[in-house]
Amino acid sequence: MTTNVVADIFTIVAICAGAFFFLAGSVGLLRFPDTFTRLHALTKADNLGLGLVVLGLLPQVDSLSTACKLVLVWFLVLLGSATVSQLIARAVRREGPKP
Repeated sequence: MTTNVVADIFTIVAICAGAFFFLAGSVGLLRFPDTFTRLHALTKADNLGLGLVVLGLLPQVDSLSTACKLVLVWFLVLLGSATVSQLIARAVRREGPKP
């Protein structure tokens, strides 16, 4: 097999795995009973899904700057999702469960 075929297969596998984790996070959002477990499902599954998608796209980029931009976007999403989930969890804990 040539290098391009191996890179293409790796890209397909990684992006499909990332899409699976995105789907699992969405199902967790819809199925889990309370806000804390929903936040856990979304932050863990979506961050892993995006990481796999970025990892799958890295062999396809043509320059180092594009690869760095992809990784930077992933890290910014990690930081943003962690911050937002902490703020949502703190607000829910402060207000208490609704009957």
